[in-house]
Parts: sequence; C-alpha cells; structure tokens
Amino acid sequence: MELLKDKIRKEGKALNHEVLKVDSFLNHQIDPVLMKAIGEEFASRFHKEGVTKILTLESSGIAPSVMAGLAMGVPVVFARKQKSLTLKSDMIRARVYSFTKQESNDISVASKYLQPEDKVFIIDDFLANGEAAHGLLSICKQANVKVAGIGIVIEKMFQSGGKKLREAGIRVESLAQIEKLEEGKVTFKEEEYCV
Repeated sequence: MELLKDKIRKEGKALNHEVLKVDSFLNHQIDPVLMKAIGEEFASRFHKEGVTKILTLESSGIAPSVMAGLAMGVPVVFARKQKSLTLKSDMIRARVYSFTKQESNDISVASKYLQPEDKVFIIDDFLANGEAAHGLLSICKQANVKVAGIGIVIEKMFQSGGKKLREAGIRVESLAQIEKLEEGKVTFKEEEYCV
C-alpha cells in the first residue's frame, strides 16, 4: 500500500535494526485519513470471506480495525489488556508477550462477543514474532469461531512471526512489508527507501 509506505518514509523512524517508531500516525497520534485508507484496503482484500466480526488488541489495533469494520459493515471487538470491573465472568483469555514493551500481558474478550457462527478477521498494527497474533488466534479457538485471516498494517519480514503463521496455513495480508531496519533507514520488501 503506497500511501502507508510514503507515510513510513516521511514520518517513521528506524531507531535500530528491530524497532520502527510510527507514533506520529499509527500508535500514539492517529492519522484518520490514512486509517480510513487502511480500513478500505483491508475490506477490499477480505470482502469475499464472509467476515462477521473483526478482532484486534488494544490499543494500536483499534483505529485500523474500526475503519475496516466501517468499510465492511461489521462490529469490532478488541481484546483488553487491562482488567475491567464491568467484565468479570465468561471471559476468554490468552497470554501475550510484547516485543516492544518487553513484557507479558493477559488479554481477554467477553465470550458473548464471539459466537461459534462468527467468521473473524484479525487485525493488528505490527507483526514481528507473532505473539499478539497467536494470542488472538487462541481466543478465536477457545470461542470456536472460524478465522478468515489476519490483516497487518506493518510486518517486519526479518522476524519469524509472518513466516510461522503462513506455514500454519493462515492467510496473512500485510500492507507494508519491511525487509530490514537500520538506524535511520527502512528497506521495504523488494525496494529500498530511506526515512
């Protein structure tokens, strides 16, 4: 998706060979025009899949998921990292390790929002080692729902998450695929650009 790559080129910051900072448009401040385009792109890629729900993880997955949900006309459910006083029983849980934050979190979804007749499209902001994706897949498995696939805004191809998911037969669609990061430089799959 060229619009996203252009935004990464202009505003993204490769801090080192593992970390890409995109907080000016994706995971702190949100660019709503870009998010709308991302949602429409995910909707166009998955429009034939019969998706009934979108599942994401708070908080950075919410903006692209809501825009995809709007384009697809389906509800968005997000797995919570924080415990809530209003959600106590009938929760589906998984444990997820965050590469960026270097910590593990329990994530949860109220079981009433994922029913066996649902076909779920998982969306997340980044795919690195696949921990978040596996946590969301675990929630889907526990809820006995079908998974249409996984939509990723930015995939770090040099980490193992995407390869493992694809080898497991899961459809993964990434809008920007990064082959390598060096301080101050981003190399997209099959192209090279500096940021």
